[in-house]
Amino acid sequence: MPKKGTFRASRRNVLKGVGMATIGASLPPVGSAMAQSAPAASAAPKGPKLLEMDGKAKLAVLGDRPLVAETQAELMDDDVTPTAKLFVRNNGGVPDITGDPKAWKIKIDGEVNTPLEISVGEMMSRFPSVTYQLTLECGGNGRSFFSPEARGNQWTNGGVGCPQWTGIRLADVLKAAGLKPSAAFTGHYGADPTLAGETDKPTISRGMPIAKAMDEHTLIAFKLNGQDMPLIHGAPARLVVPGWAGSLSTKWLKRIWVRDKEHDGPGMGGFSYRVPKKPIVPGSKGDEKDTAILEAMPVRSVITFPADGTKLTSRKLDLRGQAWSGEGDIKSVDISTDYGVTWKTAKVNAPANKFAWQRFTASVDLPSPGYYEVWAKATDAKGVTQPFTAANWNPQGYGANPINRIRVLVES
Repeated sequence: MPKKGTFRASRRNVLKGVGMATIGASLPPVGSAMAQSAPAASAAPKGPKLLEMDGKAKLAVLGDRPLVAETQAELMDDDVTPTAKLFVRNNGGVPDITGDPKAWKIKIDGEVNTPLEISVGEMMSRFPSVTYQLTLECGGNGRSFFSPEARGNQWTNGGVGCPQWTGIRLADVLKAAGLKPSAAFTGHYGADPTLAGETDKPTISRGMPIAKAMDEHTLIAFKLNGQDMPLIHGAPARLVVPGWAGSLSTKWLKRIWVRDKEHDGPGMGGFSYRVPKKPIVPGSKGDEKDTAILEAMPVRSVITFPADGTKLTSRKLDLRGQAWSGEGDIKSVDISTDYGVTWKTAKVNAPANKFAWQRFTASVDLPSPGYYEVWAKATDAKGVTQPFTAANWNPQGYGANPINRIRVLVES
């Protein structure tokens, strides 16, 4: 945001330069459904379109209406995700917002004793400010690894980031409003217009159980990495609901409706952000009545260095990456260079705080020159580990978290 307390980042400015460049042909990612079926390099598809936007890195564009762009693995190498490298996931358009961001108001109503309509400035002065490093992950992250293909944006592992968020605890605001004993669930509303330009109905409206809303790490955030939050990431105010599907972290937040039952807004019904209660046949229609809401995101690891396809001049491979789980800390990350026959335990750093991803590092000696696949497998504190292939297929493609693979070539 500009200085002097004005907010002039309009939708037109945000979308300026979203023209896209392409990169040359390359093999599909190791472990993807496409890679498993690609007959030869000559038949491989072209690389992704790249985002061209002021203040953003060249993210891989998965869709431009709405704008969806993921962070390539080698751009996820920072301990704290820079704003420029944070993925973009919109469900509708970007709203036109001008004026003083501190004047932006958020309504808290429903099952509360004292409904509120409170400005960002009032919240900042009335409630304690907190800063956490929190993992934000799209609910469909990993979708491209399902076979057959599931509906939706074909994310690899890049629908995730772990920047620093500054704001106030949602719990403090809900306590000020006074939750009634009947309060059971929230419903969230943002200012983003539909793709048709409609502003009088929600593009998406998801919600969460009150217990998650009251978690001390669930925030109404105003700053990203210590700076005023860019419009594309939800300014003047957004929710950050770490560990759970990113669709709960409503951008351009304008209302939280406290309800006495499970929220039923757009994005809460059908197969939207829901997974089967029991395994279904891959590619089948499924039964939406036999599904449960997607909550915590699965355990995942991503090798961030070296990049997939790197040529090495030494047989000593020093690698690093990030691992996280929506359920808690990472207990271990294991590395294999012989297709899972043997594994070596990596060093895993402690998280900056709860819901922050964790850096892992390892050094392995490759036996000879040639082609190798390097596999990474994370296990969380509950003992849940990554599967060898995307499991529990579902129509909307949630929860695909197979072990991460990269390819390297050791030159003689």
